[in-house]
Amino acid sequence: MSDEIALQKATARAARAQRLLEDELLAEAFTSLESSYTSAWRATTIDDVSGREKLFLAINIVGKVRDHLTTVVNNGKLAAKELKDLAETAERKKRFGILT
Repeated sequence: MSDEIALQKATARAARAQRLLEDELLAEAFTSLESSYTSAWRATTIDDVSGREKLFLAINIVGKVRDHLTTVVNNGKLAAKELKDLAETAERKKRFGILT
């Protein structure tokens, strides 16, 4: 039963993450941040190694947040498939009178 609860939580998280990824405002924020960080990174002087490294990290963090949300969505899809398989297995056992 706890597996089913964990799978249901994963599918609920996936739905929330999908809504976030589809949200125009969040997509705009990701694009805007990446663009401004990239512009600032390109405008650094040759001796501003520390500044470039910080901006490089900032650009990558924006991508990692997006990747994390995508991973949550994909894990939720797998969880939904597992829930479906569990339900089908339970239905078959019920239909054929198999008790566990």
